[in-house]
Amino acid sequence: MILIKRVFVMMSGGVDSSVAAFLLAKNKKYKVVGCFIKGYNVDGCQEADAEDARRVAGFLKIPFYAIDLEKEYKKLVVDYMINGYKKGITPNPDVMCNKEIKFGLFLERALKMGADYIATGHYVRLIKRKKFIPSTRFAPSSDSARLSSPTDSDCGRRPCSVGCGVSENKIFSLYQAKDKNKDQSYFLWTLTQEQLKHCLFPIGDYLKSEVREIARKAGLPTAEKKDSQGICFLGMVKFKDFLKQYLPVKKGDVLGVDNKKIGEHEGAWFYTIGQRHIGIMNHGLGIKGKHETKPFYVVEKNIRKNILTVAEEENNQALYKKEIKLINVNFISPITNYQLPITVYARVRYRQPLVKANLYKLKTSRYKLIFEVPVKFMAPGQSAVFYNKKGEMLGGGIII
Repeated sequence: MILIKRVFVMMSGGVDSSVAAFLLAKNKKYKVVGCFIKGYNVDGCQEADAEDARRVAGFLKIPFYAIDLEKEYKKLVVDYMINGYKKGITPNPDVMCNKEIKFGLFLERALKMGADYIATGHYVRLIKRKKFIPSTRFAPSSDSARLSSPTDSDCGRRPCSVGCGVSENKIFSLYQAKDKNKDQSYFLWTLTQEQLKHCLFPIGDYLKSEVREIARKAGLPTAEKKDSQGICFLGMVKFKDFLKQYLPVKKGDVLGVDNKKIGEHEGAWFYTIGQRHIGIMNHGLGIKGKHETKPFYVVEKNIRKNILTVAEEENNQALYKKEIKLINVNFISPITNYQLPITVYARVRYRQPLVKANLYKLKTSRYKLIFEVPVKFMAPGQSAVFYNKKGEMLGGGIII
């Protein structure tokens, strides 16, 4: 007898989540319910997306609900982002949306409504390990070895020491997607075992081209819909224009790496490390009244003094760093007591190539990443995410 599981699929109105719902609806093990999350939206494009999601649900003949989380989204994602820019960091709203909204409040709501699982159109692979196999590479430190041994009932409720040898058939790991160009594991590093045991990611083993083809062959209404770009709640509204509704224009100096003034900016909080084409006035270059004619990249910003420091050319050494510190670090696996340092492969920006690094635990709750080679554009507030050689995402943290 097949035990039917109820799955609530987050349907954004795009092709990826539509195919995720389609694949699950074909599987007789699942009873699928389509859900559209009503979040905060600036330009009104959300209404059209909701209608597309509803059309797909109708096509698949599955129930459909609109879940209103607009107020929560504004507080937990939008205000978080605005406050971060005000402080001078570059927060990542997509990471916070996944943590607080999709795999936080929505998951809670779905479970209360009778769901066994939730599913999304994220490009990521979820692997369930039936048994924990101790790793000699990550043996427990002498301190952790002296801790009382965890029991089967402990696993999943608290971190267990690496090498404890406890069998646990509910250990979940996240791996990079088959399509490395679309992989979205970078945005999911905050997830926990408690959340992952209720998650499904149906398209993680497909290329984007294969997802499109599945949608076309199935006749899904969203098969030819273009992918959304940028921050989802802004739609077609420019990011800087949105921020100006909350942060005032405040002119300040733009300095070169030699500390010489080369122009002015509209407010240091509008910019991020590594940003190009910031629209400075090149007074120091003798082009007064003209916008920049060569690329400049933000190296540093001082919010208190309202000063931006920039460097010419993309490969200027001032744009590179070899080490960073992290806070709010989360490990996907409950086996978090690694004997640090460990070698990882990290990225500090979405779609940036992985770079070999060593991860250290500091005396406080902070961690440190030291890269094998210098890495550019490391912005405080952004996420540093680390993997092993096999593409398993170990976790991540916030750059400070």
